Amino acid sequence: MSELVTGEAVALELRPARLPSRAMAIVIDLIVAMVVYIAVTVALVAASASLDDAAQVALSIAAFLLVLVGGPIAVETLSHGRSLGKLAVGLRVVRDDGGPIRFRHALVRGAIGVIEILMTFGVVACIASLVSARGRRLGDVFAGTLVVRERIPVGPSGFLPPPPPWLAGRFSGLDLSAVPDGLWLAIRQYLTRMHQLDPQVGWAMAERLASDLAAHTGTPAPQDVPPGAYLAAVVQERQAREARRAYGSGTTEAGPSPASRPGPGVGVQGGYPYPGAQPAAPLSPQPPASYGVEAAPEGPAPAVPPEGRSASGFVPPA
Repeated sequence: MSELVTGEAVALELRPARLPSRAMAIVIDLIVAMVVYIAVTVALVAASASLDDAAQVALSIAAFLLVLVGGPIAVETLSHGRSLGKLAVGLRVVRDDGGPIRFRHALVRGAIGVIEILMTFGVVACIASLVSARGRRLGDVFAGTLVVRERIPVGPSGFLPPPPPWLAGRFSGLDLSAVPDGLWLAIRQYLTRMHQLDPQVGWAMAERLASDLAAHTGTPAPQDVPPGAYLAAVVQERQAREARRAYGSGTTEAGPSPASRPGPGVGVQGGYPYPGAQPAAPLSPQPPASYGVEAAPEGPAPAVPPEGRSASGFVPPA
């Protein structure tokens, strides 16, 4: 099983699709494509009966490229990785970091698919899928994509913790085009598991990831922001851009999630680990009234933040 996070900020536990399910999806897609190709060919033959042989051959080649090559590329691009066969089987093509594919991914997959599926009758694709640890064919390897199963229950622990509210929109001007997909995946895996790590280890890992991210964006990480919060804010900014690009919507607002709550024995600062944290001491029970001690009123006492610090635990920027 492989944990992936989609570009729409949905963390999923997804299994990479294996050869049987992928073969079934490809067969369905090929049947649909062949029916359309035959219908287009018959229509072209009827319409071009008065043309010479060279023109008819050119039209046949154009129909082949348009239907059997351009058709799958257009469908995967417009449906964000869900062709008719994949939709029927419950599969989807995603990027290596779990985000939705774009035209260039579908173009590479479709171009190489002509060789490894159509020209070799799927033999090369089957061998590559069996050899690959994640069941990828050559088109997936060159395009940087992965076919995954969608119909898997969502686990409650995979949600990304939201950044502090005062960081919203602060990194809207960052250039994220040079950040590789592998780094995004590493950052998301850290954010979903940071409360399970030792505070010192988590802080060092966050600093290293923040340094790598700043090196690719060309803008140094702010010194007044904890590295974990910086990573969460930049990931949220990327998710908002992905949502606007894919669906034309506005910025996404990440609400509170179970992963943003500190677990037992984890020191947090505004929901993010910091070095030197000590495990929280267990609450002592209220003494009975028979000992002459006045019982404390029920309900949690209001937390009073220190001077100059917000209730979230972060120092807001000046």
